[in-house]
Amino acid sequence: MAARLVAIVCAAQVFVQLGAGYWPVLLPELMGRWSLSNSEAGWITSAFYATYMISVPLLVTLTDRIDAKRVYLFGVGCTAVAHVAFGAWADGFWSALLLRGLAGIGWAGTYMTGLKLLADQVDAKMMSRAVTGHAASIGISGAASYVLGELLAQAFGWRLAFASAGLTAAIAWLTVALAVPGRPPPAKSAQPGKLFDFRPVLRNRSAFAYSLAYCVHTLEMNALRGWGVAFLTWVAAGSGLASGLLSPAVVIAVLGLLGTLTSVAGNEASIRFGRRRLVQVAMALSIVVGAMIGFAGAGSYWIAVGLIVLYGMIIWLDSSSLTAGAAGSADPARRGATLAVHSMLGYAGGFVGPLAIGWTLDLSGGMSPIGWGLSFLVIAALMALALIAFSLLRPRELEGDRTG
Repeated sequence: MAARLVAIVCAAQVFVQLGAGYWPVLLPELMGRWSLSNSEAGWITSAFYATYMISVPLLVTLTDRIDAKRVYLFGVGCTAVAHVAFGAWADGFWSALLLRGLAGIGWAGTYMTGLKLLADQVDAKMMSRAVTGHAASIGISGAASYVLGELLAQAFGWRLAFASAGLTAAIAWLTVALAVPGRPPPAKSAQPGKLFDFRPVLRNRSAFAYSLAYCVHTLEMNALRGWGVAFLTWVAAGSGLASGLLSPAVVIAVLGLLGTLTSVAGNEASIRFGRRRLVQVAMALSIVVGAMIGFAGAGSYWIAVGLIVLYGMIIWLDSSSLTAGAAGSADPARRGATLAVHSMLGYAGGFVGPLAIGWTLDLSGGMSPIGWGLSFLVIAALMALALIAFSLLRPRELEGDRTG
């Protein structure tokens, strides 16, 4: 029964996530079509993460009290409506901002609630691998969405591309509604008056450390996913390189697939070599590579591609390890609240990342070698601060991790 549940939820996440890359891959086209500044484009990208950050404490924490399936179906429904409406009505900054915000609410009721459906059904030793499988399904479909979005937009136009993302989300809704049985929340749920009291979660030093690191991890991941296609498109144009086999969209799609594999491998490495050590190594490497991407990659498309792929794989290296660390460190009775805080902090970073790139580009005079160099350098500096904080907090290893 548990294996069947995992398969159904992971399949549903694939269909929900197929529209994830449509906005970033179409960003260069829509910036020109709607005459958006870099900052405005950053705001539209970040709107998704802002509404996610606001919604997730309520929606995920509710799964400690009510059936997670009900919350999940609400989230998937919002996602389907947001994509269809974007294709039908988006025509500039404000409409795009509002509809990307609705999509963020949808993802707040989908991502961590899907994980909660799994977390309540597996034992502690299997928790880490269940989280990894869930992340892998999302990562693979998210990567495919970049190529799929580009192909659909070229064949049918960008509006129908977004409408198709609404259709796949609707398929996910029907799959879970019909195939996943309803289940009551855990018997040891939080007391009624304390459901939204997050103080015990914040006092859990180990879970908080993983969540804090996840905040800046998501900041750099979404900065890269939100602006990676635009950066490579700019480099290709400056290099006089026409689109070929490795177009910017294909590069980011391949990166998503490689990143997913890296995330799975990173979690296994956490179990074998120690979770805290793996996270610290990944953070340190991302600082080094991130600091040089904009400066070193601005003059050559192929150097930029190599650095972007390397940077992305390093970013993804500790992705599953951080979420598994937070979930595994949580009080089982407050796992929903812990995942809510974890996700809220993560997508707070996700909100800041794309916006930081857009602001830095505008403040430095627009897209230029110095502008891109400073933009990625800002992200690297924030990761350096996160590494210091994570090291000082010293979170514990999980059951089954190597501790020596």
